[in-house]
Amino acid sequence: MTDSASTTQQTPPFDVDSFLARPLVARVATTNASGSPTVRPVWFLWEEGVLWWITGEYAVMAKHLERDPRAAVVVDTCDLERMEFLQVIMRGRAEVVPFDPVLSRRKLRRYLGDDESAWHPDFQYYADDARLVRFTPERTVVKDLSKSLP
Repeated sequence: MTDSASTTQQTPPFDVDSFLARPLVARVATTNASGSPTVRPVWFLWEEGVLWWITGEYAVMAKHLERDPRAAVVVDTCDLERMEFLQVIMRGRAEVVPFDPVLSRRKLRRYLGDDESAWHPDFQYYADDARLVRFTPERTVVKDLSKSLP
């Protein structure tokens, strides 16, 4: 097992950029108004060291981040057939920013495919209050807990 912090020169045990290019789900932890942790799953886009996801006024997470931008994110796998158990754990700051439809389409193509006409209508149109969250990790821990197949 290897830990790799973003502030060190250690080599991660796998290609983090390739891993985060996969259509995986990130779990994002924020702090609510009473100081309790809250976790939400999100589809994301990883580009140039920044994690992006779509939000809006409907999402409590946006309210949490506007009050306290600190967040933690976990992206991992649990593939029992291949015995692959990879983890990327990040801590940093998130900012709610204006909506960018081009970036949002790039993110959705990872999950829904290139043919936008085949997407469910809920993904073809964005809410009027749609915005993006830009998460910049300050610390990243990368772990490969995979096991050898017998």
